Amino acid sequence: MKTPRWLPEHRRQELHALANRSHQVVTLAAVTGVVTGLLVGGFDRLVVDLAFDHVLLLSPWLLAFVPGVGLLGAMLIRKLAGEVSPSTADEYLHAFHDPKHDLGWRALVVRSVAAVVTLGTGNPMGLEGPSMYAGATVGARLQQRFPRVFRNADRRVLLVAGAAAGVAAIFKAPATGAVFALEVPYRGDLARRMLLPALVASATGYLAFVAINGTDTLFHIEGSSGLAYRDLAGAAALGIVAGLLARGFAWMIRSAKGLGGSTHTVATTTAAALLIAGAFALGRLLTGESLILGAGYHVLAWAQQPSRSVWLLLAILGLRCVATSASVAGGGVGGLFIPLVVGGALTGAAMGSIIDKGQMNLFIVIGIAAFLGSGYRVPLAAVMFVAETTGRPTFIVPGLLAAVAGELIMGASSVTGYQVDPNATPPA
Repeated sequence: MKTPRWLPEHRRQELHALANRSHQVVTLAAVTGVVTGLLVGGFDRLVVDLAFDHVLLLSPWLLAFVPGVGLLGAMLIRKLAGEVSPSTADEYLHAFHDPKHDLGWRALVVRSVAAVVTLGTGNPMGLEGPSMYAGATVGARLQQRFPRVFRNADRRVLLVAGAAAGVAAIFKAPATGAVFALEVPYRGDLARRMLLPALVASATGYLAFVAINGTDTLFHIEGSSGLAYRDLAGAAALGIVAGLLARGFAWMIRSAKGLGGSTHTVATTTAAALLIAGAFALGRLLTGESLILGAGYHVLAWAQQPSRSVWLLLAILGLRCVATSASVAGGGVGGLFIPLVVGGALTGAAMGSIIDKGQMNLFIVIGIAAFLGSGYRVPLAAVMFVAETTGRPTFIVPGLLAAVAGELIMGASSVTGYQVDPNATPPA
């Protein structure tokens, strides 16, 4: 970088040093993204290819109890490691707001192993929580290794960049990763001064992940992508319904976290296992399929069939909410992003069946935006997510309407207790 000759020599040196540090920060953000993308790619292979895909081949009578075995195994792993909590996304938020909260390698290894056990046995949670936490840990530790590079910079630069890379990688959605990592720490605001490193880490994390697992879009939404003005009114109505349901789901999750506490007893975990088995059995009786287990990507394909009745869609939604809450109460290690996505898809499909079956794909997509945006208080990330993962950018406008309506209905509620009101804290 060339500095103006009319500046005093010491000012020119300061500007030159600042430019060099900026380049180094971006480079370290890229390194964070690559490392995170590779870790998440390996994590995805372990959970899906080496564990869950084989679990699904078991008899339904055995399959009903496998998630409970996973919960007990994850609890044992965490207890042997010294009562490590099952939190993942919440750990990122805790570290974001509390400078004294350190993300260490040992806890990352313990939670990652527990997450493989939890998710590989079919507990209805997402892979994005552990992925986000892994990236945040990589970024935080890397920034601590190079304190001189980050002199006068925010302590959370690579923490946010790593979290963005984790989300971008697991969803193959780089813009979503950056926006979500910046939006989720606050209710109704964004973290500041960290956009460029977050974007760089998201892009490199995505590239590292797809080098392992391919570039196919996350979801396949069938049908046309046409849009009529009447659909905008339906989007607003869907946003209100999704906001109400997401608020109820958030209450269930917070109650489950409070019930389980930080230690989780054998009795609590066993009760959670039996509740999941019951929800699975009822789901099998209603549909003949194993829709209650796993992250829930397969549920989206099932929900797109116009023959599904409204009551059946809502029944599966209720059963999955119960099963996910039970997994949380039992100490399962996983994310809540995808459970919110699945909840939104089922809600959208139910509304589409009532309003216009010909636009089922539209209602599913905007239902995802509304339910996810409401549950995690991230309307921008939710709309970006559906645009990137479904390949339907024409649904951004109705998605925004639905997300805003759901946000208004949600009030101050959220699936996590670590978000803060930006008006109640000093600027980040």
